[in-house]
Amino acid sequence: MEHRSKCPIASTLDLVGDRWTLLVLRNIFRGSRRYGEHLESPEGIATNILADRLALLEREGLIEKVAYQTRPLRHEYRLTRKGADLLPVLQTLATWSMKHVPDRWAPSERFMHSRPEDFLAQD
Repeated sequence: MEHRSKCPIASTLDLVGDRWTLLVLRNIFRGSRRYGEHLESPEGIATNILADRLALLEREGLIEKVAYQTRPLRHEYRLTRKGADLLPVLQTLATWSMKHVPDRWAPSERFMHSRPEDFLAQD
């Protein structure tokens, strides 16, 4: 991925700063591993956008695609260390929103009090 500058904030936004990518990661942190589970998200992501964001996250090393079934071949998506390390960013965004944006639902206690390593595969 090409970055527009050497600024660390701009570089991070180049990777995850669109309207869907952090939501796909949020879904994975909340337990959505399979394509269809992401489609059940309340924001209503379109299938083409979901496929694109999953491919981006895999290409950039934030998630890995792992086969869970061979006939027919089906995959699930798991966080890598690089992806799991975004958890504190999402927790901070949620905390800020609950403080400053009225009428938001609170994320689960598990999400808010977990650490990145809690979401790494134990295979």
